[in-house]
Amino acid sequence: MKPNVHPVYQTITAHCQCGNTFETRSTAKAISVEVCAQCHPYFTGKQRLVDTAGRVDRFRRKYAAAPPTEPAAKS
Repeated sequence: MKPNVHPVYQTITAHCQCGNTFETRSTAKAISVEVCAQCHPYFTGKQRLVDTAGRVDRFRRKYAAAPPTEPAAKS
């Protein structure tokens, strides 16, 4: 194997926009993220379904179980 091919993998502190910091390992010197587990709506329980222009209702109507159709009568 060639020497000095792999980048340096080091422990760094990542900073979130909410002010939270956490340690991780990376080849980058610094990481700044917009959301983390402390402020993301999925993890905080503040997630809500945003229905834009009735798209959820339209989806439910489209894929709802349709009533069975009667077979055509044979003459």
